[in-house]
Amino acid sequence: MKFNVINFEQPIGNFFMTVMPASFVSQIMLVKERVNGGIQREDSKKRIREITLYCDDPDATFPTPIILSVNSENIKISAGSVEFEGKGNYAEVLDGQHRIKGIAKSNKIDQFTLPVVFVIDATEEQKAYIFSIINSKQTRVSPSLIYDLFDVVETRSPHKTCHELARSLNSSDESPFFGRLKMLGKGGGENASLSQGAFVKALLPLISKNPDKLARDIKNQAELTSENLPFSKYFIERKDEIIFKIIINLFNAVRDIFPEEWNNPRDFILSKSIGFTAIIRAYPHIHSVGLQKRDLSRGFFREYFSEFNDILVKGEYTLTSKHFNASEASIRGLTKLLQDAVNNMS
Repeated sequence: MKFNVINFEQPIGNFFMTVMPASFVSQIMLVKERVNGGIQREDSKKRIREITLYCDDPDATFPTPIILSVNSENIKISAGSVEFEGKGNYAEVLDGQHRIKGIAKSNKIDQFTLPVVFVIDATEEQKAYIFSIINSKQTRVSPSLIYDLFDVVETRSPHKTCHELARSLNSSDESPFFGRLKMLGKGGGENASLSQGAFVKALLPLISKNPDKLARDIKNQAELTSENLPFSKYFIERKDEIIFKIIINLFNAVRDIFPEEWNNPRDFILSKSIGFTAIIRAYPHIHSVGLQKRDLSRGFFREYFSEFNDILVKGEYTLTSKHFNASEASIRGLTKLLQDAVNNMS
């Protein structure tokens, strides 16, 4: 097949850029894994599946180039055009294997045209160098920035709702999080101890087990079904103000029972990511009891955290890094104690 092409030079050598149907890239691509003498990592089935599902998003986009290495015997370049002449799999993928495989497994492959950059007759050393540079020099984007960018997206989604909740809680003077969240992963007041990213990551599972799929379903105007999660029904019914009020009540009660621990993040972990995450993980159990009592008020949550405080006193625990460090095991241990307090109320 023949495509328009442009040539550009960089210190390592010549590169060529074109645009191809994803179906054609899939036909010619060759993936050589490290175990077989190549440069690529073993396929991540999880990543491929995520991309396949993402292709169902009506706004799906793959604007960054696939990078290939092609031998000169399989390619012919003339003025402003390139023609691929080989048969079978001959274009070795240096970057983008999961994108191509994920798109190929979807039923939307014909909808995608992809930017492709390729090199010709690269040595194995050059291929390895290009691969290593691509995968070592990219700067990881802050999760807080990613979540904050949902503010400019008009379509409703669990991510956008969680971002808006974080922003509202950080700016409302009735909120225990007033000036306490690090928006965009930085800033905040003197006692800011929880990032927007950590807040959103912990909260999303209370809305949906698969928030990405839920966001796609909303875009595709699919029928939405409530999940057995505390905030799922409120989100589907567009009652985000109820979620906001519950979080206000829940964490104001935390502050009521543990004023020193909440207001002193330098010495205590309660208002840090570990404390917030543990409370949110335990919340489905707390919510269940609250529904039984038909009470999700600040008073109900105060009663609950009083029970939790009794457990801490009996176990001689303090909400400090001495007993609860930043490890996953510590978060699980603190979550278990919070769940035990629920059992005392049932």
